[in-house]
Amino acid sequence: MDAVDATVERLRAQCLSRGVSGIRSLARFFRRLDQDGSRALDARELRRGLAELGMLLDEAEAEGVCKRWDRDGSGTLDLEEFLRALRPPMSQAREAVIAAAFAKLDRSGDGVVTVDDLRGVYSGRAHPKVQSGEWREDDVLRCFLDTFDSSEKDGQVTLAEFQDYYSGLSASVDTDEEFVAMMTRAWQL
Repeated sequence: MDAVDATVERLRAQCLSRGVSGIRSLARFFRRLDQDGSRALDARELRRGLAELGMLLDEAEAEGVCKRWDRDGSGTLDLEEFLRALRPPMSQAREAVIAAAFAKLDRSGDGVVTVDDLRGVYSGRAHPKVQSGEWREDDVLRCFLDTFDSSEKDGQVTLAEFQDYYSGLSASVDTDEEFVAMMTRAWQL
C-alpha cells in the first residue's frame, strides 16, 4: 500500500466512523466547495475542506490524493472518482444483491430509475401526505427516489448512485449473509 492508498484508507475510516451516511455527507460537502462547478478540487481546497470536517491532511498527502485522481493534468482531483475510491469495497454477493434491487426498480431496463419506473413497482397512495391531499402519488415516489439520488436530485438514479447509497450501509453490516438477507427482505427479491 502506497502513501496515497494509506491516506484514502484513513479518510474512508474517518468517513465511516461518522455513520452510514459519512461518505454521502462528504460528497455533499465537497460539491458545495466546488463553487465553479468543475467537479474538481485542488490540493488547497481539499485540505481546507477536510480540515473543516476535522479530517487533517498535510500538504504532501493532499497533493498525492489530487495527483492520483487528476484525470486531465490540471492539478485537481476529479471529485466523483475520488468519492468512488472512498466507497468501501463490497463483496460480489453484496454487489449482486444491490444490482438485483436496482434491476427490480429499473422497469424500463435503461439503466436509470425514474418516477415512471417506480410507478410500476411501488404505490404511494397510502402515504399520509397523499391521503391528506397535500401531495400527489408522484411526489411521494420522487421523494423516495431522491433518497438514492446524488446531491443534484435530477430525478434519475443510476446504478452507481444506488451503489453509493448502499456502500455506507454495507460497511455497517458485518457479514455478506446479513446484508443479502436484509436487501432481499427490504426489496422483496
